Amino acid sequence: MASLQPVRGTHDLLPEQNRLHDHIAETARAIGELYGYHRMTTPIFEFTDVFARTLGDTSDVVTKEMYSFEDRGGEHITLRPEGTAGIARAYISNGMQQMSPVKVSYIGPMFRYERPQKGRQRQFHQIGAELLGVEQVAGDVEMIAYGAHILKQLGLWDDVTLELNTLGDPESRAAYRTVLVDYFKGHFDKLSEDSRTRLDKNPLRILDSKDEGDRELVANAPLFADYLNENSQQFFKGLTEGLGDIGIAYQLNPRLVRGLDYYCHTCFEFTTNTLGAQGTVMAGGRYDGLISTMGGPQTAGVGWAAGVERLALMVGEAPPAARPVALIPMGDDAERHCRKLAQDLREAGIAVELGYAGNMKKRLKRADKANARLAVILGDDELAKGVAQLRDLDNSDQREVALNVLIETVSKG
Repeated sequence: MASLQPVRGTHDLLPEQNRLHDHIAETARAIGELYGYHRMTTPIFEFTDVFARTLGDTSDVVTKEMYSFEDRGGEHITLRPEGTAGIARAYISNGMQQMSPVKVSYIGPMFRYERPQKGRQRQFHQIGAELLGVEQVAGDVEMIAYGAHILKQLGLWDDVTLELNTLGDPESRAAYRTVLVDYFKGHFDKLSEDSRTRLDKNPLRILDSKDEGDRELVANAPLFADYLNENSQQFFKGLTEGLGDIGIAYQLNPRLVRGLDYYCHTCFEFTTNTLGAQGTVMAGGRYDGLISTMGGPQTAGVGWAAGVERLALMVGEAPPAARPVALIPMGDDAERHCRKLAQDLREAGIAVELGYAGNMKKRLKRADKANARLAVILGDDELAKGVAQLRDLDNSDQREVALNVLIETVSKG
């Protein structure tokens, strides 16, 4: 049999890397709670229509990247490619409009069939947050501040730039769409095949095309800002003033878009030049039409998502793990005593390294490998006296400590 390997586009998170992911997730969770966002979890798979309806039938995700299958009951199921649609479905399914405003965060694996590359796998992980039921621009300011706070806490703030754009309200969007379609129809023969397909159904997606020919056309396309009505201009002014009030700098990017009609007003990305081509670290925006598109009540919404793998590449290393205390028993009686001592220490919240076998030299070597801070050495002589030898593994200082105060002594370091 050939050696077994993980499926292409997936990878094992070994303990050190998993600790880094946990650090990112815990940072996001803790900061979210400062803003009143609490974690919820939706299923890893949903009915395919949840994503096909919300992501658009001409999007690359739906046409090329979704992991979809028919289950044994004949239902069409898709592994979730992103988190917002599941949260929106849960909002409708659970009647959460009664709880408005709804402030939730999430973390979990997502699945997209695409070419694996640095920071992008077929199974990847995202943190994200959604604010549902708030129409005011204050919600957008809060959401951006929340995401920025996480990036600051992770030590990444100096390596990111906030890029900002407005997609206007539905009236502005409709006016711009008409002008944009007319422009691209005038250059139809120069459009890529994908962009020709999108022209009638989803023309704004052409602005985000990676095709070089499309990008040349986009560079000269009409600008959204020229078609914003008064309401849209005031909303965007409120956003920029709000960010100024809390000291968050930004750069305007008039080509930053979201292609589907339920997106409106705020569109933002935190980007970096430290990851090569994969420059987007966190992306979000306002989607007031999403839940009604899914058959729910008209509900305002704004949110963001960030790839944990990309954040992990930028953070580099997890904070050091808690340094354990190594128990080193010498003799059968000491082994039995250390089993109980290890349990007592762990229940007191102290990490313990207790080897399964070996002489003192091997056990000390294992303690060093585990980066233990202290070693508790216990043999027959110590048991007879009711003491243990406590060795500081950083400086080799060693002293005798009574067993009845050992846990208290170790707790103090």
